[in-house]
Amino acid sequence: MSLIIAYIGKKGCVMAADKRKIGYFGDKENLEKLEQELYSGEISSDGEFKRRAEELGISVKITDDATKLKIVGNCVRGEVSTKGTFETKRRRIYGTSNGYQLVELLGSDVTSRKSGESGIIIFGNNFAKKMAETLISRKLKPSSSLKSKGEVFEEILREVAAKTPTVGINCDVLKQEPKFDKSQAQRHLNVTIDNDVKVLAKFRQTLTEQIVQQSIEIEMANKIIDKGDIGKVVSVDGNMVYVQLNSKTQALDGNWKQLAAPNQNVIMFTESDDVNIGDVVTIDNEDLCLKKDKSSLKCDVILCSL
Repeated sequence: MSLIIAYIGKKGCVMAADKRKIGYFGDKENLEKLEQELYSGEISSDGEFKRRAEELGISVKITDDATKLKIVGNCVRGEVSTKGTFETKRRRIYGTSNGYQLVELLGSDVTSRKSGESGIIIFGNNFAKKMAETLISRKLKPSSSLKSKGEVFEEILREVAAKTPTVGINCDVLKQEPKFDKSQAQRHLNVTIDNDVKVLAKFRQTLTEQIVQQSIEIEMANKIIDKGDIGKVVSVDGNMVYVQLNSKTQALDGNWKQLAAPNQNVIMFTESDDVNIGDVVTIDNEDLCLKKDKSSLKCDVILCSL
């Protein structure tokens, strides 16, 4: 669901990209049918796309705020991506003066890498690409400046967007104009891309760790005890009460680390003067208390089931 147009020449690189992103889900066969109609150009407007999706029972969400271009070092990077069941496929173009590289990634692993010196590169579905190619041959003047080429690309993106909902009317245009010869360009591209992929790998690792932590927190949160007996009093020292947890209860800290295992003791505090060894400690309507008279107890741990 993208259209990226890149020009790479002796004086620099300019790229233009739409900002459309479409998410949809539903029956697999109907999804394939909708995509076929969409990519063939049979569906030509957002309204028509939404109506057809509704007819096929497909839920769609269209946004026009995706960022597909970025300045990386002395390069412009354009990216289109497809989310699979387990991994995200990315296709990138890095362009600078006198050079570019096309990079394909699965997750953060590079699966393909090709280089070139100059030209016009287009990322998009077949219908959008063919229309863009026709418009470029008609509108683009080889001798025009990078700024002028960017303006032409922006105009082309809007014309294509008027014919297919796979491309949005909003767009970004970025350019870079370093003074590189052909060998300098490829050296800079190699260093820039290697570093950029490392950043992606680190980001994915951090994201994975966050997801794992969130899963742990959700799992543990579901184990927080909000009702039932949790142990008994084994010692009383003023307002400080030692409670031995039962065989089904553990005590955790705020990071979900175990502080006390089943049958071990935890410290609680009470304002009651009537606490005796052997009293049962319970949680009643999420309140920690003595079972016999509902006297309140407080503690600095999270009580969870195993």
